[in-house]
Amino acid sequence: MLTPEEESYILTHAYVPEHTVGLMTSLSGGEPFLIDDHFCCCRDNWVIFVGYPLRQPFGTANFEAVLAKIKKKFKPGRLSLIAPIVPPYLTAECRERDSDDYYTLETRHPVIRSSVKRNLRKAAGQLTVERAARMGAAHQELMREFMRNVSPPARVKALLFKMPQYVGAAPCSYVLNAWCAGDKLAAFYVVDFRAQDFGNYIIGCFSRKNYVLGASDLLMMELIKLSRENAKGYIHLGLGVSSGIRRFKEKWGARPARRYEMCELVFKKPIILEAIREMISKFQ
Repeated sequence: MLTPEEESYILTHAYVPEHTVGLMTSLSGGEPFLIDDHFCCCRDNWVIFVGYPLRQPFGTANFEAVLAKIKKKFKPGRLSLIAPIVPPYLTAECRERDSDDYYTLETRHPVIRSSVKRNLRKAAGQLTVERAARMGAAHQELMREFMRNVSPPARVKALLFKMPQYVGAAPCSYVLNAWCAGDKLAAFYVVDFRAQDFGNYIIGCFSRKNYVLGASDLLMMELIKLSRENAKGYIHLGLGVSSGIRRFKEKWGARPARRYEMCELVFKKPIILEAIREMISKFQ
């Protein structure tokens, strides 16, 4: 478990979205720990290991040492890890694997293209932007529409449907809404400002049913304004994910800032050995 001082330390030195303690514990339901300058969460036999050291430079030898310590301490059956590099001997054991880049956007003096400015003007004439601390029925309807149209991976679906509970409970999180006339929701962003140095875009949706050109651009502009108000030097816009998502981020000036490697490991414990250990423990 983290002390308040340890949580403050993590948020002060955070530089990837997964360093956001409240977000990770809320989404995983796990208990947070700080182990040798690395943040991790543990729930039952599942551990999430954020392999980006908070202050030290990343090194494979140190990463492997911390991983060994985590395995010894928690004895997980399942381990989800992210890091800038995953050693080859681990990649061969990954049940699930992903490679991408984190995209970040500087909040100071963003260069806005003329095409984006046109979208902003058109969208501003049709939409009302709101900063809110609650999500309601309109968000649920838009999330269900998004699921029907996009069919995202299971982990994205799980993340999306946890957002109403998260936004309602997290003190530094907001939902940015773009409303059409008649209280129709055209788009929303969920954002978080717990980390000291950056604003964090978590997830967003836009409606095809209530589609307005430039709705996402209008919310991006609002996110930049809100990040400045909260004295954040840059915004984490998440991973590249796909060519379309990358193009949207890049047109605003976002660039790949750090490598992301994900590996999901499952450890099978020998049944006989576990039975013997259990018997021995009863006689100790």
